[in-house]
Parts: sequence; C-alpha cells; structure tokens
Amino acid sequence: MLLTITTTHRPATDLGYLLHKNPARSVTFDLPVGRGHVFSPEATPERCTVALLVEADPVVISRGRAGGASGTPLEPYVNDRPYAASSFLSTALREAFGTAMSGRSRERQDLADTALPFTAHLPALPSRGGLDLAGRLFTPLGYRVTARARLLDPQFPEWGESPYLDLTLDAEVRLRDLLAHLYVLIPVLDDGKHYYVDETEIDKLLRYAGGWLDAHPERDLVTRRFLKHRHALRRAAEAHFKGADEDDEDAAPVAPTLNQQRLEAVARELRGSGATSVLDLGCGEGNLLKLLLAERQFETILGMDVSPRVLARARDRLKLDELPEAVRGRLTLVQGSLTYRDARLSGAGAAALVEVIEHLDEDRLWTLERVVFGAARPGTVVVTTPNAEYNATWATLSAGDTRHEDHRFEWTRAQFTEWAARVASTFGYTVTIKPVGDEDERLGPPTQMAVFRREDS
Repeated sequence: MLLTITTTHRPATDLGYLLHKNPARSVTFDLPVGRGHVFSPEATPERCTVALLVEADPVVISRGRAGGASGTPLEPYVNDRPYAASSFLSTALREAFGTAMSGRSRERQDLADTALPFTAHLPALPSRGGLDLAGRLFTPLGYRVTARARLLDPQFPEWGESPYLDLTLDAEVRLRDLLAHLYVLIPVLDDGKHYYVDETEIDKLLRYAGGWLDAHPERDLVTRRFLKHRHALRRAAEAHFKGADEDDEDAAPVAPTLNQQRLEAVARELRGSGATSVLDLGCGEGNLLKLLLAERQFETILGMDVSPRVLARARDRLKLDELPEAVRGRLTLVQGSLTYRDARLSGAGAAALVEVIEHLDEDRLWTLERVVFGAARPGTVVVTTPNAEYNATWATLSAGDTRHEDHRFEWTRAQFTEWAARVASTFGYTVTIKPVGDEDERLGPPTQMAVFRREDS
C-alpha cells in the first residue's frame, strides 16, 4: 500500500525537515504486519515528494490474529488487506511521521505552523460508501478531491467497478493537519480496522480530530466508523464533542474513559504510597507520565519502554523541550526491556506496570518478576491487566479473542489473584486486588489491579 505527499513550496526539499526524514536517504522500519519504507522519488527545490510504502505480509497478518481466523480456511490469506490502503497504512503513518503529526520541527518550526501547498495521492484506497464519500469527508476540510473509481479487472471492463479509489487530495494546509486527516479518515473510508478497538481509540480520535471533527458535517459517520461501530465508545466520544461548548450550562458531564479511570487509579495508588521516586515500566506514549509530572510529590520519574519510536512520541506528546528545566529535570526516558536486570531501576520508591504483563508470553513472566520484584524491589508496585471474563460484554469479541492483537494472554480474576499471591509470597510483598472501571455484577470489572507493598518497607 502506498501514500505519496508532494509539495511545490520553495525550497520544496524543506519537506524533509518537516517530516524529519532526509530526502536523500531511504528509511525502513518494522511493523507488526511487515515493514514500512519512507523514500523520496523526487527531491528538487521546485518539487519534492515523500512516499510511504507499507510492505505487509499476509501470512503474518493471518497468524497474528488472536483467537484464530474466522470464515473459510483461505479467507485470512486471500484478501485485500496487504495491498489496499487501510488501518495498516494509518498505523505506519503514525510510526513513520509521529513527530510531524505533533506539529513540531526543530529546524523549521515556522514552516510547521504555516499552511503549505500539498498533494496527497493514494492509488488504491477502499471506499465503502460510493465514489462521492471521499469528497464528503475531505471537501469540508478544504481539499480539492479527485477520486477515480478502479475497475475490478481492466481486462474485463464488463465486470464493473471495484470498491477502490485512486484518490488525490490538493490543499494549502499545515502538514500536521494533513497527516491527522489522513490518519483518521483512511480507516473511515475503508470502514474497518485490523485491530481490536477499545476506549484508547477515543483518545486517538480526540487527539487527531478534536480540532476539526466537531463541526464536520459527517461527524456521526466518522465517529461511528473510526470506533468500529462500537456504540458505547461512540456515545462516550460524542459526549466529549458535545460537552466541549463551555457556554452550554445544560451539557451533561463527560464520563471518563476506561483508560482515564485506569490511569487515575494507578496515580492514586502511587501518591498514596508516599514514594518520591517512581518508575513507569512500559510507559508507552506517556499517558501516566503526564499525570505523574503534575504531582510535585514525585521528585524523580523514570519512564521505560522497549520501543525507541514510542519513547520519541512520548517526548513529543509531553512537550519536554518546552517544559521548564525544573519540571523537565525530574523525568528521564530510557529504552530497555523488563526481561533483563537493569541497574537504572534500583532504588525507586514505587513502580507501575499499566497493561504491560499481558504483552509477554506467560512462560516468560518469571523474567519480569525477577527484574521488577527481585532485583529493582520498589516499595510499592502497581500492576493492571484486562479481566478476561469481562470480554463477554463486548459483542465484537469472539470467544477466545483478546482485546489487542499483541496480547499473549488475558487472565480471569481467579488467575490474576493466584499469580499476584504467588509473586507476593516469593518476593516478600503483600498484595491487594482492586477493581478498575464499572463492574458487571457477574463478570467483574473491565480492568483488575494488584497493589504490591514490600513487607520490609
């Protein structure tokens, strides 16, 4: 699948500064479904084009599905996902151009804040809704839309048109806005996503569409499709948009998402521990770190993640370079794995592992236990993980499916309690299990949390 972005702004090669990619060099990076490539087929002062090519492996896509394939035996292997633009491309877009999507450019910030002439081209884009759907989505955002339907097979024109478009978008727009529009609307046109959608998807929608979706004439369609027709998520997202008008005194309060409830619950336990130094292990893009930075109690904060790209996005989202030195100096971001002992983790008063353990194979969890509870030994450790029993409340999950394609397991309440008790006993901790989120009377909470406290602390 392919996306090209072209500008004729003079000098056009400044596009490389905005995208943080040198036009003279190609870049290849790994994706969960294959590889991504960024390169420039043309780079002159008059015209510069940057291409994002996603090389997906249909076998990897199929075998990566949790819970096994559905449908006919060949269905996972014979489909359009590796070749037509889809949420795979949106994921690669964020992976390749995450800093540009934040609107920051160290060398050309003035250009990053300026509307420039851009042409975006998607030669094979599914459009589940007819030829005019792309126009209905992009025209209100200021684009000139050229959409050409593709034939099912050029050798057999009598077969008619396929659901794929050759789409070209032209506009004078800030680069970060162009990337955000593409990130949100590509899967909306396709009306599908390759991963399980939960409440974190609301955060993505608000982050990348919060500035323009509220007034968009197709807001309902965009919200419904981006959230994969999950009615509960759609209602929660709509509450955010409708509640944004501060002049509306009758507006209903916005209910926090499960992700927000989870982060607040963890932050509350860390505050209650009395610790002044804290570790966020598997920190991701820095959602918990943002809450911790706001608490003066925490004098030193360390965020660790295995992915350097994710850490770069965390730095951008937290706007570390813009924070006062007194605040910025309290936070350290490091790359590392929780399956290897690391001296940088020693001496902390508390640690958090928010939705982390389920990303490791069960038979490798002992390595994490030894690193965190055996070697680092924080006074308090807070661990959250999905409650597998609660998955039955979601119609979009089949029996045996996990909430995310990278989850290696999800435990019932009894399994999590048994694991927590064994870890506490082995390493000299006491443990308390607590619910997070609205509890189902029979199935329990959506998230389960264990709070470990070291017995000698």
